[in-house]
Amino acid sequence: MRPDPASRQVIVVGGGIAGLTAALALAERGVGVTLLERADTLGGRVRSWPVTLADGGSASMSRGFHAFFRQYYNLRSMLRRVDPTLSMLRPLPDYPLVRRDGGADSFAGIPRTPPWNLAAFVARSPSFDLRGLAGVDLGSALGLLDVHFPDTFDALDGVSGQQVLDRLHFPDAARHLALEVFARSFFADPAEFSGGELLAMFHLYFLGSAEGLLFDVPADDYDRTLWAPLGRRLCQLGVRIETGCAVTGIDASGNSIRAQSESGEWRADAAVVALDPPGLRQLAAASGGRWTDGADRVRSAPPFAVWRLWLDRPVRPDRAPFLGTSGFGPLDNVSVLEKFEEHAAQWSRKSGGSVVELHAYALPDGFAADAVQRELLDALHEIYPETRDARIVDDRWLVESDCVLVGLEPHRSRPGVRTGEPRVVLAGDGIRCDLPVALMERAATTGWQAADELLTGWGIQGYGVWSVPTQGRLGPWPGRARRVLAGRSV
Repeated sequence: MRPDPASRQVIVVGGGIAGLTAALALAERGVGVTLLERADTLGGRVRSWPVTLADGGSASMSRGFHAFFRQYYNLRSMLRRVDPTLSMLRPLPDYPLVRRDGGADSFAGIPRTPPWNLAAFVARSPSFDLRGLAGVDLGSALGLLDVHFPDTFDALDGVSGQQVLDRLHFPDAARHLALEVFARSFFADPAEFSGGELLAMFHLYFLGSAEGLLFDVPADDYDRTLWAPLGRRLCQLGVRIETGCAVTGIDASGNSIRAQSESGEWRADAAVVALDPPGLRQLAAASGGRWTDGADRVRSAPPFAVWRLWLDRPVRPDRAPFLGTSGFGPLDNVSVLEKFEEHAAQWSRKSGGSVVELHAYALPDGFAADAVQRELLDALHEIYPETRDARIVDDRWLVESDCVLVGLEPHRSRPGVRTGEPRVVLAGDGIRCDLPVALMERAATTGWQAADELLTGWGIQGYGVWSVPTQGRLGPWPGRARRVLAGRSV
């Protein structure tokens, strides 16, 4: 007799990417789903919300720019449920990076086929000169090509991304490409960022895929473009969505799972817990039970700041929509929102100004906000001199410290999708994933995996997930070359 999905009820705690993915997957299989989200809008750390500017105009605010890379197969699979052609996303032409010493790199026009993409990039990048390349440890460099996940994660337990580059004797001028692009985008200091994750990102973007480092962005604010349409789709599938509902405890001791909040209690056959690191730690500490094992080991990255500025004059028309930076104090990147977000473009056309966003990652504890703001503004003026005389019409300053730190702890010590309580599963970018995936894609991937864990346990077909190859695409040759260099027979 075939199982009846409609007889199953699941509570999904958290309406970010992971929770939305799990809710969608379960609902598509006919399972009854209640989604509980503490914020007033969906999207979690990729949500947006309306703000009113000093001039009375309406605008949108978020936690900052997010790049939807083309290797985010599982996230895109979820988004295609709403927009099969992904017309909600628009491509950006480049991902330029500038250094304070005057160097600059571009990912536009790079061949897409590995390993020629990497070779072409190194050949044309000013960050790699002959002197620097001559000093690279070739045997260690071949290790970048000789990966096998999750074994590579395990092999580099306790090794930071910075130490990986030290072992390679990586050129100083090129370090910003590896550390500023990858470590800082994980909201981490390079000395605290997992070396295994650094290799995973190198594999993901260069040698494991043909999509490169170019990406897409939502055509308007996140809520209007992504999450409100997805919320409507979930409602069509019968999902009950409760926003403004913070779950304070999960009790798995009885025949049903009970989720408590200040506004009531929900019962179900199972639960998906899809929270940010502080939320997961807090809920686990308040709940107890077998499902909470390891939750206290999910660490938070250092605080980061997002400063969105509405300026009374435009930046130069040739400025990049998104610019990565290195060596400009706390500034990690600059976004010019009217170049890709329709809401900002409307404001820009009406006012004649620009909407500029500045990011500062991995800020030290106890930092002085006014000092960081001065440094960010000075850096903006240096990079885009036309902003020196611009007046700030309005601004929003946001500091958060709820992103995951993918640090030096053993890979297998992180909690996985499965827990000690089979009826409670975990999802999110802080949950262990043995595939080489970045943060938003990790959230979506573990969301699909969490749903699959429950579905297959009930005898219902799951979905599976997509990934780039989990090992190097050059077969045994890198390993053989390393043994030759070490003086050993192959």
